[in-house]
Amino acid sequence: MPDTAQLSINLATVRQQWGLIEALEGVARAGIPAVAPWRDQIAAAGLKPAVQRFRDLGLVCSGLCRGGMFPALSPEGRATAHDDNLRALDEALAFDAACLVLVVGGLPEGSRDLADARAQVEDGIAALLEPARAAGMPLAIEPLHPMYAADRACVNTMAQALDICDRLGPGVGVACDVYHVWWDPDLPAQIARAGRERLMAFHICDWLRTTRDLLLDRGMMGDGVIDIPAIRHMVEAAGFEGFHEVEIFSAQDWWTRPPEEVLQTCIERHRTVC
Repeated sequence: MPDTAQLSINLATVRQQWGLIEALEGVARAGIPAVAPWRDQIAAAGLKPAVQRFRDLGLVCSGLCRGGMFPALSPEGRATAHDDNLRALDEALAFDAACLVLVVGGLPEGSRDLADARAQVEDGIAALLEPARAAGMPLAIEPLHPMYAADRACVNTMAQALDICDRLGPGVGVACDVYHVWWDPDLPAQIARAGRERLMAFHICDWLRTTRDLLLDRGMMGDGVIDIPAIRHMVEAAGFEGFHEVEIFSAQDWWTRPPEEVLQTCIERHRTVC
């Protein structure tokens, strides 16, 4: 099997060097079969030309980033979020994505009611799930590290995400991002609990011991402290057979390098340390 056969590049990894079309072409030139685009990148390029170029290059979409951001202070705000998530669903369908990744949102500005934010998240996913099921698009909840509970995601562990999945039923699962879950002592049990049907995406990068920025200083695989092979073994033992999606936000390092170098490093590190 070629070294790149299970490799996908989340296009955040080269977002500062390339626009969407350039990134699609660069990934294809590197012999990498799959990508995960972001909605702002799609908007900048235009949905129709982006999808056409994606199809012309024969790429696969391992996931579309992102839906979510459900909580709001008012019913009008929640309705606006729902409408935006319907557009995200349409975009995921246009790319024939493996799933629509959900970064669910944190506390609305001015709120301290974490329980209410989490309830709004579940209600928002439930409302999106009906059209998603009808369209055949899986929804993948991505639990984020607890440091993001206030602003980006109040679902912070695989267990929380899977509890929502249990209550809502088929069509919703999880995206397992090693950056966010590597620290969790319950991770092996929760990955096994997720199983083949609910493990919808697997994101890889590394946690640098001396992280300079908790959002924009992710490490390349092998440069940090995460035992990526161990987590890969867990997800594969649970039945996951999808892509290993490299997602690196790196304002001071990888975003400053030539994008071709970044992609070649992803290929090499995926081969040697993942």
